[in-house]
Amino acid sequence: MRDGDQFAIALPAPVAAVLDALASDGHEAALVGGCVRDLLLGLTPDDWDVASSMPPEAVAARFPGSTWENRFGTVTVRVPGAEQGIEVTTYRVEGGYRDQRRPEEVRWGQSLHEDLARRDFTINAVAWVPDAAHRGMGRLVDPFSGATDLDARVLRAVGDPDARLTEDALRLLRAVRFATRFDLSFDPATEAAIGRHAAAAAGLSGERVHDELRRILAGSTPPSVAFRLLERLGLMQVLLPELAALRGVPQAKNLAGDALDHSLRAADALPASDPTLRLAGLLHDLGKVSTQQAGHFIGHEAVGAQQAESLLRRLRAPRAEISRVVRLIENHMFAYSAEWSDAAVRRFVRRVGADLLPDLFALRAADDVASGVTSPAVGGLAELQARAFAAVADGPLDARHLAVDGHILVAELGLAPGPEVGRLLAELLEAVIDDPALNDRDRLLKLARSRATIGPS
Repeated sequence: MRDGDQFAIALPAPVAAVLDALASDGHEAALVGGCVRDLLLGLTPDDWDVASSMPPEAVAARFPGSTWENRFGTVTVRVPGAEQGIEVTTYRVEGGYRDQRRPEEVRWGQSLHEDLARRDFTINAVAWVPDAAHRGMGRLVDPFSGATDLDARVLRAVGDPDARLTEDALRLLRAVRFATRFDLSFDPATEAAIGRHAAAAAGLSGERVHDELRRILAGSTPPSVAFRLLERLGLMQVLLPELAALRGVPQAKNLAGDALDHSLRAADALPASDPTLRLAGLLHDLGKVSTQQAGHFIGHEAVGAQQAESLLRRLRAPRAEISRVVRLIENHMFAYSAEWSDAAVRRFVRRVGADLLPDLFALRAADDVASGVTSPAVGGLAELQARAFAAVADGPLDARHLAVDGHILVAELGLAPGPEVGRLLAELLEAVIDDPALNDRDRLLKLARSRATIGPS
């Protein structure tokens, strides 16, 4: 398909209504960017982005209930029947990117060509201008041959790649995401420019980097493809030096490769539906760099958990994500055998936390896959998993689930509230973990009386 070719699409009615309304007021309106790219690839767009020559103030007035809270001319239009707002952005021309993120100057324009010229890559610098939006009839506007690049599976910067990449350093990461998501090869000039400007990624905010990495980890393409590309382009060394440092760390595994290869395989073995779990797989062996000694990595899980926490804080990751990843890394090096008693299994569950069990077993399974290890039928991961989940159902693994609490101990034993009550509850829990049948109010009170070391208050 070429610039100017007719291009029919199945357009959602609310989007068609917005395009027709803008056109009826005498303004050009078009679909732009990623939604047109996805349509050219035969995909259903997640979002429908509209660009128009109508100024944002007029767009907001034309559609009651719209919101406009930015200086880039993007108005969120509310249309009856639409599940979410439709973004309408006024054609604009930008100038001066002093901080490699935000343009210093934004001017409203009248030219769709100028609007497309400011975009990052040719595959995103495409538009669809309707002739009859309600019938899905229109034509492709493609001044930079993005459709041709899609057919050739090439990722190319719009115009001068050095200029495009220095305007916003996040484009360095976006290039990797687009290349891996759509199975594209880099145009040589674009790839060379990414390498020249890789160091500029150090100035990106943690939030923006985190968002792009999450998108990579949530993609259908194995994340190792993107992270090997990040390494090749010099971006991993800038953005994730702790991960890059695993390159060259030897591994005594059934599968060839070093600690970085192993970590990438672990991430690949985890589901795209859970990017946080994939992140844990990616980072689970960070501690091997500083703990390697004579082929062993003693304590690498504790060191790695600290490094992962520092890395994720630098990326401004949400607290819940940091906690989940750190706990998984801290606990991933467990050694189970069939000789474990039921009490030992219950103590394992208590130490790890029942909430973490599914994730931990998934991470360990991925770790085994990445190592080329097959879990034995007896004394293996599946056996521990069954016993651990049974332990959760069988009895209390937390003092909150004991048949007595601190108030009962104070009332029945005549104790004063304080450390003695906490100590007794801890001892009662240990006793119940050894023998769940003890979790009876009378039996626990009898045991507590025998172990109390402080008399009544």
